[in-house]
Amino acid sequence: MYLLIPAAGSGKRMGHDRNKVLLPLLGQPIFAWTLLAAEAATSIQWIGIMGQPIDFPDFQACIDTLPLTKPVQLIIGGSTRQESVYNGLQALPPEAEQVLIHDCARCLATPDLFDRATLALQTQLGLIAAVTVKDTIKVVDGDLLVQNTPDRANLWAAQTPQGFSVKQLKDCHERGLTEGWEVTDDAALFERCGLPVHILPGEETNLKVTTPVDLAIAEFILRQRQNQ
Repeated sequence: MYLLIPAAGSGKRMGHDRNKVLLPLLGQPIFAWTLLAAEAATSIQWIGIMGQPIDFPDFQACIDTLPLTKPVQLIIGGSTRQESVYNGLQALPPEAEQVLIHDCARCLATPDLFDRATLALQTQLGLIAAVTVKDTIKVVDGDLLVQNTPDRANLWAAQTPQGFSVKQLKDCHERGLTEGWEVTDDAALFERCGLPVHILPGEETNLKVTTPVDLAIAEFILRQRQNQ
């Protein structure tokens, strides 16, 4: 399986002026924990990382210190996640037929999740890891007035990895460029193109590290795993 990791973001919501995936987490950059999980996944054979060139020296320095056996390619990302994934798709080896896309900031995903996604993708065109929503969700307007309360039995919180047929995802990205679509994940492109996206049960601990609180929670989870 081929894995693309968008890592071209910033650290604004973290309160920093550098890429948040370079911030330390238990003695390693956040970035490193994502790579170690991909390395431990038996199904992953190639890793592409989309980032900004200014971060490449730090990325490479981190890569060089890790016990990685799988090829890792640095790919110039875009100004949005959508543009970064588009660039990553163009950089895939020509033999790649399927791809997993995983946000670098979801550094707690387990190798098992990658392997389950790979297995499920053998019989599906598209899938996303997701977990059921536990909170009651409110739909509100611009004045913060509640408009609706959807049934949470039908609501799932999307995670990554997300997996797709390479050909179909490339076609969806090209159509998105033509139509001017702006989406926050690749599943949305699949949906707009009328292609099926299946749910793969995700992991409650697979949080996206975006704020200082998330970083503290991630540290707690990693310490618990190490103690076990």
